[in-house]
Amino acid sequence: MMTVLVTGAAGFIGSHLCERLLEEGHRVVGIDAFMGNYEPGPKRRNAELLAGYSAFELVEIDVRDRDALLATFERIRPTHVVHLAALAGVRPSLTRAAEFIDVNLTGTANVLDACVATNVKRFIFGSSSSVYGDNAKVPFSPDDPVEQPLSPYAATKRSGELLCHTYAHLHELSICCLRFFTVYGPRQRPDLAIAKFMNRMADGEAIPVFGDGSTSRDYTFVLDIVRGVVAALAPSKPFSIYNLGSDQPISLGDLIAAIERATGLKADIERLPMQPGDVKRTWADLAATYRDLDYRPGTTLEDGLAAQWSARQSMIKSE
Repeated sequence: MMTVLVTGAAGFIGSHLCERLLEEGHRVVGIDAFMGNYEPGPKRRNAELLAGYSAFELVEIDVRDRDALLATFERIRPTHVVHLAALAGVRPSLTRAAEFIDVNLTGTANVLDACVATNVKRFIFGSSSSVYGDNAKVPFSPDDPVEQPLSPYAATKRSGELLCHTYAHLHELSICCLRFFTVYGPRQRPDLAIAKFMNRMADGEAIPVFGDGSTSRDYTFVLDIVRGVVAALAPSKPFSIYNLGSDQPISLGDLIAAIERATGLKADIERLPMQPGDVKRTWADLAATYRDLDYRPGTTLEDGLAAQWSARQSMIKSE
């Protein structure tokens, strides 16, 4: 049995990961500050779901609170740490760069220091496909140059990876950085495109579409992401970086059509100009992830969208 500490445990990916680990019989301690780019209601609901597991403990602290963080690590003595706590989002980072840097880099340094101080066996860093910027080569490989991020958010994630490399070298801490590609599914953050589109379509409101619909993303179902994170918990190389995606990019226009089929609703599209910081496409090269983590994304976009819509409808009925 592992004792896994998950930062950002009440978030979209974090709550699904905690559930998976608890169902496998591990002890899980979640850390969350219930902050972000949206009101905390969804995170509170996620935390209530996790509270039903006897092997789960929630600690409400900010990863920037160095003393409280270290005290928690010393009390818990985790064997493994998955660091997902971060301010996320390309567009909000454009006007809040200093805040993103503070949370995403100071917080990451504090968590790494706590890992070193308590002899953690394995550290997983939740990175992002945004580090690739507008890479002309597709699909995106972990071996590609990633020195031209297009947003402060992307810059903090790349900087976090470099910080991880430094700690792996200096402290012999086993670290794996996972670059997540456009994660969707039940409990998705309400500020992300698919959740926002579904909510607006259900309310009869127009959906904002930036550009002509030709941009594409490698949409990845959250439970596929969770399987990849769990696989990465087994120590292998002292330091590694892997993509977690679907290897099935789809254009924004085709995504909207798929959402219409999943919901039975018609989208009223409001065309807007491309936004600074946005990239034209993402596409995950999964060769190394297949080889080293035996990672196989198994959820089609159609099934994933149906699951997300069904979960939304069930939540509304229960309110």
